[in-house]
Amino acid sequence: MLIADFTKHLHSFDLKVGFQAESEVLGILGPSGCGKSMTLKCIAGIEKPDSGYIELDGVVLFDSSNKINLSPQERRLGYLFQHYALFPTMTVEQNLISGVCPEEAENLRSNVQQVLQVMKLEGLEKKKPQFLSGGQRQRVALGRILLNKPKILMLDEPLSALDQYLKWQVQLELVELFERWQKTILLVTHNREEIYQLCDTVTVLTEGSNETKQSVADLFASPQSLSAGILAGCRNFSKIEIINPTQGLFKAVDWGVTLQSPKLTPSSRYCGAYSHNFELTTNPDGKEPNTLPVTCLHHFGKGATESLVCSTPGGSSGHSVLFIELVADEGRNEDQLESFQVSISPKDLIFFDS
Repeated sequence: MLIADFTKHLHSFDLKVGFQAESEVLGILGPSGCGKSMTLKCIAGIEKPDSGYIELDGVVLFDSSNKINLSPQERRLGYLFQHYALFPTMTVEQNLISGVCPEEAENLRSNVQQVLQVMKLEGLEKKKPQFLSGGQRQRVALGRILLNKPKILMLDEPLSALDQYLKWQVQLELVELFERWQKTILLVTHNREEIYQLCDTVTVLTEGSNETKQSVADLFASPQSLSAGILAGCRNFSKIEIINPTQGLFKAVDWGVTLQSPKLTPSSRYCGAYSHNFELTTNPDGKEPNTLPVTCLHHFGKGATESLVCSTPGGSSGHSVLFIELVADEGRNEDQLESFQVSISPKDLIFFDS
């Protein structure tokens, strides 16, 4: 089990991290510059926290109170940098063995052959990084890490430098690796799709501190904060005024409508809604529950999904605007999407205390 609880002063804020992970793929999700990479560097021993405690499988890696700070070599952690850190003048085989620690030097040749096979690098042993694809370079970097048999694996934005097609291929390879490597994996990203497709659990890191770890499904269904909701892909938010907490009745101030949901709590301050959860109303009188009259400002997309930016009774700018995604319908006239009504199920509304 990994236990990380530490602080570090950065240029413009204090990073405060606290989480535990064991035999899972834990995603660390946050915007650029929030301290995600620094979190991995502190765990790896590349950077030293100002205070706190880090433990892995019962071994204390860092303890400011007792002045313990093991070196990166002593920690035996696998860290995949964003740009892989391969030596450009070395071949694939030379890069693989360049970081092998003395403890793993025995049976090195057979171990290298095994890694070449597992990472699908056979036939590329004598090639240098400049002659490899982005996916192949990443596999070399991962192979070099696995040769040292690390206790955990940490990946810093592993897909950020790849084009969309190559990204999909590498993502599938990572899924296969994660399924084989049944240990703790930390994956840093700003991309919610990578969290959804690769991780078991997630902690959101914003404004220098991380939120309580939760399942990936819970992140998308019930983000813990407004910031987490934005990172999870929710684009529609409104301040609320509670009318009747018992009935779940409230006013969405920015949207200018009264709505209802059993998920409302007395501490709720904001509501949110995913774009794809809105539906065209089947009742033209607008008497369905949670109905909003809207007017289309912008209309995008002629494929399977139509994206609309719409004004609400609350206004036509800022949080008053709704982003709506509808399944395309060839039989629907564009005039029907000028001024119309949408509804949202009470269970699909999300609430935030902050």
